[in-house]
Amino acid sequence: MATQTTEIPQPTVVSEQEWLAERKKLLALEKELTRQKDLVNSQRRRLPMVKVTKEYTFDGPEGKVRLLDLFDGKRQLIVHHFMFGPDWEAGCPGCTGHVNAIGDISSLEKLDTRYVIVSRAPLEKLETYKKLKGWSYPWYSSGEGDFNFDFDVSFKEGVTDAEYNYAPRGREDEGEGPGMSVFFRNGDDVFHTYSVYARGLEAITDSYDFLDLTPYGRQQEFEDSPAGWPQKPTYG
Repeated sequence: MATQTTEIPQPTVVSEQEWLAERKKLLALEKELTRQKDLVNSQRRRLPMVKVTKEYTFDGPEGKVRLLDLFDGKRQLIVHHFMFGPDWEAGCPGCTGHVNAIGDISSLEKLDTRYVIVSRAPLEKLETYKKLKGWSYPWYSSGEGDFNFDFDVSFKEGVTDAEYNYAPRGREDEGEGPGMSVFFRNGDDVFHTYSVYARGLEAITDSYDFLDLTPYGRQQEFEDSPAGWPQKPTYG
């Protein structure tokens, strides 16, 4: 009995030789994209940084802590701005999906980098939601302080795009937005090196992509990094 073929949208069926020819064309574009990504990451590692002079305070399981304390002794800090407003009963579904998609990032700690989540909701709500989702990532509440507003992930009613640092939102109402910010520590001095928002977060779901955001990058020899940057053999 002949197998009935269902009419559905699908790629064109070709011979293996024809497929291989097309696959090689795509491979050339993929390699070009990889080289472009390496170039962008190289430029990111060369970004200047800004000293953080404002004293920010957060609520954590250990009590009141400063931005410096979030490093937990590490050199680099990645802050995930998770959308969870003070009066919300649950976290943003999109941000939740993002955290759920994060794999094993234990190698961050080995490379002197810490990942934390920060939201404006009270710590009690964050702890409850964290337990519900089964997450172990450190999560801190920025409360009603300026941290979220200063880093363009919370918005005050009536503030226009022109008043944001560089991440226009297209809104004038009070609300929250997703993002990540990276900080660098030299002694007790903290510096802001990078922030990314909206679709810029889509690919950040593993340790390498996290490290690509930091000044030191993946710390591997293949990277085009400034002289003196810490590096080790690639995949070594």
